[in-house]
Amino acid sequence: MSWLLLYQIAYTTIVILVCLRVIYDTRSTTKTLAYLLLVVFLPFVGIFIYFSFGINYRKRKMYSKKLIEDEKLDMRLKQEILQSSAQAFAQGNEEIQPFRELAHMLANNSLSALTAGNEVKLLINGEHKFPEVIRAMQAARHHIHIEYYIYEDDEIGRTLEQLMIQKVQEGVTVRFIYDDFGSSSIRKKLVKRLRAGGVQAFPFSRIIFIALANRLNYRNHRKIIVIDGHTAFVGGINISDKYVNTATEKKLFWRDTHLQLTGRGVNYLQYLFLCDWNFCADEQLQPNEQFFPPAASFPVSGNKVVQIAASGPDSDTPTILFSLLQAISLATRELLITTPYFIPGESMLDALMIAALGGVRVKLLVPGHSDSVVVNAAARSYYDDLLHAGVEIYRYQKGFVHAKTMVVDRKIAIVGTANMDQRSFDLNFEVNAVVYDVAIAQELGDVFDQDLLQASPIDPQVWEQRPLYKQLLEKTARLISPLL
Repeated sequence: MSWLLLYQIAYTTIVILVCLRVIYDTRSTTKTLAYLLLVVFLPFVGIFIYFSFGINYRKRKMYSKKLIEDEKLDMRLKQEILQSSAQAFAQGNEEIQPFRELAHMLANNSLSALTAGNEVKLLINGEHKFPEVIRAMQAARHHIHIEYYIYEDDEIGRTLEQLMIQKVQEGVTVRFIYDDFGSSSIRKKLVKRLRAGGVQAFPFSRIIFIALANRLNYRNHRKIIVIDGHTAFVGGINISDKYVNTATEKKLFWRDTHLQLTGRGVNYLQYLFLCDWNFCADEQLQPNEQFFPPAASFPVSGNKVVQIAASGPDSDTPTILFSLLQAISLATRELLITTPYFIPGESMLDALMIAALGGVRVKLLVPGHSDSVVVNAAARSYYDDLLHAGVEIYRYQKGFVHAKTMVVDRKIAIVGTANMDQRSFDLNFEVNAVVYDVAIAQELGDVFDQDLLQASPIDPQVWEQRPLYKQLLEKTARLISPLL
């Protein structure tokens, strides 16, 4: 009996301590309650889940940017960023004025410069992206920087592999970061071939058994290519044949969106890559004119204004979430949103409902069929509130929609890697490009309109009449949505 009593005392003490840790360390009230329920009612399993997935590593700074060690240089770069933004504002570009608060927030919160004079090309699906990537890589003269969540050893993967090795033989430095979970299939063979060919390749957060859960939870979901410091690619398309819809053996149509940037807007993407590189590699690259060439040397004559929003466990605030909330709040007429995973959280849900109730026409495009049953059920649990507020929800039927985009009043376009879910806002390393340009926004809006032709709208009255057991499953999934 004494051993049983000691066990009960020890067990109760551990549960109390873990509960106190949850309360102290978890920012979201909803997420706190979810973890407390797990710890209390599933004590051993709940404690394991919390310590694997729930610790706030943003506070613990598990990943710190060590790109700039010299404080004076740090201050100089900050001044240059602020001056660049001030110059862009001073030019009086009419397309920026309605979204000054968004631009100021990104400049002040994450030191992302507002850059003018960029060329921007919208790339729809892999069949349009990869030819542009190949052309840009073939033209590289100094360096190619590639960072991807998913890179597969298939036809397009091997094509880029051979091109990387070829460029190394031509004297170009090629640096390659791959997520060790998302690109796990290339670790044994393709990465070895790249290294044998002279490509510098490193995994982001190598998966080690002891730290397995934590490393899987904090993933590098970015898709970035930077070439010679003046041309870059960013968006939702990974390196995989499934994104190319012209393949003869194609079984599922993949709808996705990417951007090609040329100009000073590339600088922040280069900065992100170097930060991630210094974290992954045994090297401390520092800013120089080869990585950040002067504006006069840019082979560009564009007129697009671009700003980059990025966040992850290394950032003090969820910058991408804040940028999307700010963009939504500035909408006066229309919001067009495409996302493959929709678990918005309270702040995003409220923002969309407020916009719709305020007279903004909000259209949300999501997959008709998701690759995750639980995530899909949790997403559906939010539809009731949105439909009641007047949000129009469409489910894509042609295939799987993987694009992560937003168009505000057909005046600005946001394209990137971040899904509209808590994982992208809180856990993953993500990056979005904000383009303050009516022509690009109109073009992306037209693409959205075309996508709606392949989608079925949800009728609010029919939706309310769906079986009670489905509603129960959805509400149950919603209880654990903060953990997904």
